[in-house]
Amino acid sequence: MAPELVGAGGFVALLALIALRAPIGLALMLVGGGGLTIIQGTRTLDFVAGQAPVSALMNYTLSTLPMFLFMGVLAVRIGMAERLYDTANTFVRHRRGGLAMASVLSCGGFGAVCGSSVATVTTMARIAVPPMLKNGYSPRLAGGSIAAGTTLGILIPPSLPLIVYAILTETSIGKLFAAGIIPGIVAMLLYVFAVWVWTRIDPQSAPVGLRAGWRERIAALGRIGGVLALFLLVMGGIFIGLFTPSEGAAIGAAGAMVIGLVTRTLTPEVFRASVVETVQLSTMIIFIVLGVTFYEYFLQASRIPNVFVGFVEALDLSPLALILLLVAAFVLLGCVLDSMAILFIFTPVIFPLVLQAGFDPVWFGIIMVMVIEFGLVTPPIGLNIFLLSRVTPQISMTDAFVGVVPFIAVDVLRLALFIAFPGLVLFLPGLLFD
Repeated sequence: MAPELVGAGGFVALLALIALRAPIGLALMLVGGGGLTIIQGTRTLDFVAGQAPVSALMNYTLSTLPMFLFMGVLAVRIGMAERLYDTANTFVRHRRGGLAMASVLSCGGFGAVCGSSVATVTTMARIAVPPMLKNGYSPRLAGGSIAAGTTLGILIPPSLPLIVYAILTETSIGKLFAAGIIPGIVAMLLYVFAVWVWTRIDPQSAPVGLRAGWRERIAALGRIGGVLALFLLVMGGIFIGLFTPSEGAAIGAAGAMVIGLVTRTLTPEVFRASVVETVQLSTMIIFIVLGVTFYEYFLQASRIPNVFVGFVEALDLSPLALILLLVAAFVLLGCVLDSMAILFIFTPVIFPLVLQAGFDPVWFGIIMVMVIEFGLVTPPIGLNIFLLSRVTPQISMTDAFVGVVPFIAVDVLRLALFIAFPGLVLFLPGLLFD
């Protein structure tokens, strides 16, 4: 059988296994190992089985993962999200839709120390949704603002998907972190703008709150001083070259522990649970990386990337048309696949094409993560919507899906902005690293 046919069959089998809820790492390993055996025999599989664990686990960028995960898990358990929400609420609650704006701003702030969209949505939904519903907010506005705001966790550094992209493509993780800052800030501002427009069109969807005095605001800022200091220490140290991303991850984890001790929220039980959760998450991702290594060997043997590149070249697309084609494909894939599955499965296939087309890998990484955000809030998967309805059953999935539409509209605007002006993404990496 032709290697290309085996590759196509393997891809279909991989999607089928994921649809059947097989673990992504196991599915990648089974398809990669089985396809290699069919194409090149068991001897090649034996060689890959000996080399794959070594090549996967020797990736330097992978060493940043456990400590950043530990920092994010600790941030959830020691109450950083609550303090961020209270502070944001103090500054904007007097505006119509202020609680929704505070939810978006605190989601962005929490994403800066957590890095996980799943952790952000499960935490912020418990904190922000009940006050909005209690104060008469529309369930659609409450659900939409939380579902959209929690996608910021995968863009604002330290971001787990950006770390995974850096591992898969051997791109500088420091540059990716720097590149995510401006798009993350723009995303927060556009989401706040979407809330403002919504409440102007439908004033009944959100009441006006009481204005806080400056004494109360200054006191609220003091409660998040540790969070701000932690972010500036970790990201600032990485950007100015004071320490490497791996060292920054360890310093961030240690800093989160210090904040927990100072605020007396880090108990032995919290520490133990955080370590266990970090080990579980790290093991899962490392197993997926190992599976990706098998899958990459299989892709090379099947020549699928070459076929894909040849097909796209035959279309004779302009660079803009090519990036729009890839964006459309990722949006469609995001409707049926988990965002991490998209990263792990398709990055090895399309990255050679991206380089050949002359796109900057840092810029493309940010665009790819931004597009993957769509899949977190679009049907039928909509992981953030699903988690939101599980955590806060007062908001139906229908209300949440309808409520997130205005935020998707501003996401499209944001995506168009950064495709048209890539310099906005690459300005900080160029300033800090080049």
